[in-house]
Amino acid sequence: MRSESEIPFADNPFSIPVADRVTRLPPYLFGKINKLKYEKRVAGVDVIDLGMGNPTDPPDPLIQQKLAEALADPKNHRYSVSNGIENLRREVAKRYWKRYGARLDPDNEVIATIGSKEGFSHMCLALMGPGDTAIVPSPTFPIHTYACVLAAGNVIALDVRDPEKFLQNVAYTCEHLYPKPKVVIVNFPHNPSSTVVEADFYVDLVKLAKKYGFLVMSDFAYADICFDGYQAPSFLATPGALDVGVEFTSMSKSYSMAGWRIGFCCGNPEMVRALGTIKGYYDYGIFQGIQIAAIVAMRHCDAAVESVAKEYEGRRDTLCDGLERLGWDIDRPKAGMFVWAKIPEPWAQMGSIDFAMKLVEEAGVAVSPGRGFGEDGEGYLRLAIVENSQRLRQAVREIGRCTRPEAARAL
Repeated sequence: MRSESEIPFADNPFSIPVADRVTRLPPYLFGKINKLKYEKRVAGVDVIDLGMGNPTDPPDPLIQQKLAEALADPKNHRYSVSNGIENLRREVAKRYWKRYGARLDPDNEVIATIGSKEGFSHMCLALMGPGDTAIVPSPTFPIHTYACVLAAGNVIALDVRDPEKFLQNVAYTCEHLYPKPKVVIVNFPHNPSSTVVEADFYVDLVKLAKKYGFLVMSDFAYADICFDGYQAPSFLATPGALDVGVEFTSMSKSYSMAGWRIGFCCGNPEMVRALGTIKGYYDYGIFQGIQIAAIVAMRHCDAAVESVAKEYEGRRDTLCDGLERLGWDIDRPKAGMFVWAKIPEPWAQMGSIDFAMKLVEEAGVAVSPGRGFGEDGEGYLRLAIVENSQRLRQAVREIGRCTRPEAARAL
């Protein structure tokens, strides 16, 4: 046997040269909070988690029952098709027509995805490459930026909290940037800021897309979670939208099927076909039992969707009422599953990451710091209304306890 000194490179650890696309990704800004949250839970601390938009409610029993039935059929355990089974795509097209008046060809303009996030990311891979630029909304849900980065593209972030000004800035950017942006990404109801738009926003967006030749990707994940009579418009209901873009939807929020990982990309047939080409190489589709259960959900569970939205509306009011009693300035969201809260003084001086860490450490409440969504998010927290009203009231009490005046004087 050779001694260690005779083994080549014994003193030089083997290096792993990862791809540039990985090194371009920044450190995960929520990592410190997630680590602290995990440590507290291991120590037996009851942490109220408002950090992630992860529904805590189960799907309607009818959906669960259909999945159980599908599990008993041996045919459903084989590979599925990467674009989604035919009846599922037809059901998506029917739902778009029924809810938004948008006509879709289920064979060429609808594709099933492993959640909207997977579809969105692979669409970026299908459309973008070195030298291509995407405009993304700011504050920015991380995948909207980093799916473009992973596709070797560039990103320009424009503040989206004033939608009219956002469109003006899109036009200005297209006029002054060469080469012009290839893709404009929109996300309404917006995550994290909960900004909403009316249908005329998309009319103007389609006009700009045709004028400047960019493609549109609409992330419509919170389509059905609307409050106070507001109804979120679909990009695809806009005349001309099918010429320039696609829209991503998900069953995660509306049907409380987040862990099932099923969503859809609908719209321009060339873009859908490009996504299908990428998916054909990457995956064999969603488990067929889940697809069958999703068909039943869309056919028979409209009342459950309405009930989910009503539940979130009640939670929104509980959380906002409580924070307002603590003196927080709250702009109540009209849609989505988040409250985008401005950090009150003097705590804003800490910065959103340190203040979020304080809430986990001292209040046992996990939230998302606004800085994690880019520079425009600094000074804010994103609080997910995923816990029941009792837990939300408890969260408010704990936040109030650790931000009482005597605690503030210690700053």
